[in-house]
Amino acid sequence: MIKNILKFCLLVFFASLFFACDNEFAPKPKGYFRLDFPKKEYLVFDTVYPFTFEYPSYAKPMYYKGSIDSKYWMNLEFTKQRATLHLSYFDVNNDLQKHLDESRTLAYKHTVKADGIDENAISYPEHNVFGVVYQIRGNAASNLQFYITDSTKHFIRGALYFNVPPNADSLSPVNDFITQDIKHFVSTISWKNK
Repeated sequence: MIKNILKFCLLVFFASLFFACDNEFAPKPKGYFRLDFPKKEYLVFDTVYPFTFEYPSYAKPMYYKGSIDSKYWMNLEFTKQRATLHLSYFDVNNDLQKHLDESRTLAYKHTVKADGIDENAISYPEHNVFGVVYQIRGNAASNLQFYITDSTKHFIRGALYFNVPPNADSLSPVNDFITQDIKHFVSTISWKNK
């Protein structure tokens, strides 16, 4: 009788050991590095350009070298975040609609990879600044684009690009961090009279 109980216990032990083992191997999911963001401090950009604004101290203004038509173009390089905000400036000469249409077309070229595009109006009447922000969701090359204008003389188009393959999940914290800086940029822009 004791032999039978011992055999039964051994059988239950080995059966539970057999069924407890899982044949499928699941590797540890890929993780992402923890990101430490710098403190938000802003500097004033005030040069010969026909506008001024505040930009973060950890971004570097890079002047665009191109044709005479692009003499007021520039980039804000976010080196540690591996991102660039491309800024294009245009004089408005009874061609505002052309610039509006072009900005919308360039933003919506990302619909191939985007999960969706949200348009949000910008309005700072005290600075005579109006425009639209395009929040592009998904694994698009650019997650944020915008334009701002005074509707009569000045027009700026901006596009944020990361210097890494697009992955909305891993870029989300950095994208949110820089989006705050872009909102600050837009809220502090001031036009100069030429």
